[in-house]
Amino acid sequence: MRALGLMSGTSLDGVDVAVIDTDGERIEGFGPAATYPHAETTRELVRAVFGATSRSPATDAAEAAITTAHIEAVRLFAREQGIDLASIDVVGFHGQTITHKPQERFTWQIGDGQALARALGRPVVADLRSADVAAGGQGAPLVPIFHQALVRDLELPVAVVNIGGVANVTWIGEDGRLVAFDTGPGNAPIDDWMRRFTNETFDMDGALASRGEVFGESVRAFLNSSYFSIFPPKSLDRNDFKFNMTDNLKVEDGISTLSYCTCLGISLSQAHFPAPARTWIVCGGGSRNETIMSWLSRLVDGHVTVGSDYSWDVEALEAQAFGFLAVRHLRGLPNSFPSTTGVARPIIGGVLHRP
Repeated sequence: MRALGLMSGTSLDGVDVAVIDTDGERIEGFGPAATYPHAETTRELVRAVFGATSRSPATDAAEAAITTAHIEAVRLFAREQGIDLASIDVVGFHGQTITHKPQERFTWQIGDGQALARALGRPVVADLRSADVAAGGQGAPLVPIFHQALVRDLELPVAVVNIGGVANVTWIGEDGRLVAFDTGPGNAPIDDWMRRFTNETFDMDGALASRGEVFGESVRAFLNSSYFSIFPPKSLDRNDFKFNMTDNLKVEDGISTLSYCTCLGISLSQAHFPAPARTWIVCGGGSRNETIMSWLSRLVDGHVTVGSDYSWDVEALEAQAFGFLAVRHLRGLPNSFPSTTGVARPIIGGVLHRP
């Protein structure tokens, strides 16, 4: 099937759109991919409802904005890439996570799947996390089964790390075993600090972090978090980690500290691997941060590289994954498992919306 995957992460960069050819088990080929930045008004509407647990005029407005942003992104993508939407068999729609509390059996990804299906004239699989959470799982991460398909021909064990708003890891063993969980904060606190103290939305190439000093008090508090001692599967909301940093810190020191903590969280994940990873493949926005990549190479055992070394489009990976998961839904194949989300049995996630 030819699937179109959509992703808008907690960092609120924009809508990632990607095409993938797959049967939901193997990847036959990758099509084009692109990212369409969110309007600042959309970002503001979404940020205003982070943590919401019930519908309100504010959540309705944020959902409408997110849905419109996805519709416009797909239409623009199709025009730019010369793609006839009739050639797309299914759309995988992640939506926008505003609240994730699996311990309370609650997760919420806003986005109107039915409206998207009507607007695009294609079947849409949306709400891919809720069934897992309702069944007692963490609802995240959902991409491990896709990571397994990506590394099928590599020497295992391999750890695939995605550094988005939250960082997560998938360990893939020689026997096909999967272990996956959120490792800690990713880009979200870094981006938040940048927005607060600079006119930028992220630390380009890790340039500011490279010039700063790590604030030891904040790192010690970070390491004391009980999250690291919890046995996986486990997952996080973007706001679960609160950093004790004073406003008197230099901007670059704050960025350096937050970036180092992201790397520390990833390095601590090694304690939960059944066997050491031979290779760490880093994807997501964090893979372009040279400072994070440098620190990570020092903190973990095994060779650290980036997905682009394997001709992966690291920026499109999660969008590709949700196209992959949409095909699995249509084929009745599970997308979450006891070893990836902690659910009692494999779950076929998602809700199918027809035009």
